[in-house]
Amino acid sequence: MYRRIRDMREDSDLLQKNLAEYLGCSQVSYSYYELGKRDIPTDVLIRLAAFYHTSTDYLLGLTDVRDPYPKAKR
Repeated sequence: MYRRIRDMREDSDLLQKNLAEYLGCSQVSYSYYELGKRDIPTDVLIRLAAFYHTSTDYLLGLTDVRDPYPKAKR
């Protein structure tokens, strides 16, 4: 999972600082997410999936399908 979020950030030509600002955390905290030194909170994982237009399962490495799941009907 940690490598996947780093790869997606790098593929988007973003800095850790950019994602940290989006998430409202410090660059050091975000760096720890990418290094696996700190578990990614669920709300942060959801926000990253929304940012990259993918699923949390993809970020977690549970699937190799990058497409997000369809939104639930209400």
